[in-house]
Amino acid sequence: MIEVLRVSFSYGGKRILTDVSFQAKAGECVAILGNNGAGKSTLITCINRIRRPEGGEVYIDGRLVSRMSRRELARSMAYVAQKNEMSQVTVFDCVLLGRRPYMRWGVSRADVELCQAMLGRVGMEQFQLRNLDELSGGEQQKVMLARALVQEPDVLLLDEPTSSLDPKNQYEMMALVREMARERKITVLVVIHDLNLALRFCDRFFFLKDGKGYCYGDSQVVTGDVIREVYGICGETAQIGGKKVVIIG
Repeated sequence: MIEVLRVSFSYGGKRILTDVSFQAKAGECVAILGNNGAGKSTLITCINRIRRPEGGEVYIDGRLVSRMSRRELARSMAYVAQKNEMSQVTVFDCVLLGRRPYMRWGVSRADVELCQAMLGRVGMEQFQLRNLDELSGGEQQKVMLARALVQEPDVLLLDEPTSSLDPKNQYEMMALVREMARERKITVLVVIHDLNLALRFCDRFFFLKDGKGYCYGDSQVVTGDVIREVYGICGETAQIGGKKVVIIG
């Protein structure tokens, strides 16, 4: 379980986040939604201490994140950024880096087997000896997801994980994330722009507007009124094939 309490953050004198609060249970996928500039990515990086919030606290299973050591935090929380900064490293070595919080004297057989298994889960086992810079953006994103999952985290933070993927791979990626969340009781917070992809795979929805929490809840909070208020566009919801969808326009 993760609990975010009144988190605030400013940059260059400009307030980016103001008193943001929500909580999510183990095994839940939570969509972080809102326009560009609403503070979604900033919120994610305040949660994992890449940025230091000027106010508020984050708890994982009752443990205060600000008091965790780097190793303890890395064992509790994993993060996949929008862009991969690595290049001249093999796919397997990149994923193996996710095991660093658990390594003492070297790489164990269990570390190797877990990395190979996770590459298989994301469909990238055949590329494990290639360098990352030889892969497409979507393939790289799958590798970075595998690296995050081998950390065996309690909380997984994803910043636009499907932005480089075609519709088929978007579906497969989010299906895998939800499957792993439920199987391993991981709390997933995912910054995502596609409302219909979020509705298909997420359990709860947190809307940010101008750096503040606008509303939070299950799919019932995704309404035409909320879409108009948060995004400034006309939108409606409908049931198609027994599933809730958003129709823009």
